Amino acid sequence: MTFTLAFAALQFFVLVSAFAKDTPRASAGVAVGAQYDTTHVYVAAADLDKFVASFVATFGGKPSPRITANVLPVPSSTLAQYVWTPIGTLSTFGFTTPVPYPFGQERNGYLVSDMDKALRAAREAGADIIVDKFRDPIGLDAVIQWPGGVKMLLYWHDKAPMYDALESIPDNRVYVSPDSADVFAHDFVRFSHGKIVADDKQADAGEIGRRGEKYRRIRIESAFGKMQVMVSDGHLPYPFGHDTTGYHVKNLADTLRKAQAAGAKILSPRFDGDDRSSAIIEFPGGYIAEVHALKAAH
Repeated sequence: MTFTLAFAALQFFVLVSAFAKDTPRASAGVAVGAQYDTTHVYVAAADLDKFVASFVATFGGKPSPRITANVLPVPSSTLAQYVWTPIGTLSTFGFTTPVPYPFGQERNGYLVSDMDKALRAAREAGADIIVDKFRDPIGLDAVIQWPGGVKMLLYWHDKAPMYDALESIPDNRVYVSPDSADVFAHDFVRFSHGKIVADDKQADAGEIGRRGEKYRRIRIESAFGKMQVMVSDGHLPYPFGHDTTGYHVKNLADTLRKAQAAGAKILSPRFDGDDRSSAIIEFPGGYIAEVHALKAAH
């Protein structure tokens, strides 16, 4: 990274840190908090403005200042910007160079309290370190892969950030095969110090676009946040499988109206499941997300 790009990234971190209050405390294991789970969104640089504006208009919140920098361990250049909302955080990228492998395949980034400890714990739990730790201007990063091919980034900052708690915690939506489901769930729970809160082998497959069928759905909670594991034979109608995050909102109909008014498209219309109503939407730039509202408990 050139001095200019490094200085720009450093300015970005200073501005991001303006939102910080105190150093967060790490919970059990290496997780810091669900508000630091950032969904990674890659869009064309020309679409970044439209995407960020549409996402914020739909969910509220605010974007950070934008920088141009090399954030990877090899030569590259991207526009980069955080987006904070009450229902989840984004790390957005608009690359102006080709995207080096395997970047763009990681679904999200988890803040960890200690990178060496996190990588050791990930290996012991069964993950592969597919991009070993590397330095950026504000900390460290690494990319890991779990059984089933689930890729995610771990990150650590020199100066720990502090974001407000979320109003609702989004679901990290993971699609895996029956061959990988048990080992993935076991390994991730071990790493995250979390727990399986539900394992429904007869869930309504209308949730993944296959109405009238059943499928297995595993829900995991940890200090990293929530995860919903969809176990299927891979016969998924579009756009299911492209959604890596599910956002919990109070009013689904109202959210869908806001999204459409802000330029988003509804790819899969509202489906009323056992405990929630959901839909799949696509924002300008191509980012696809699930949105859901919980049903009132009886």
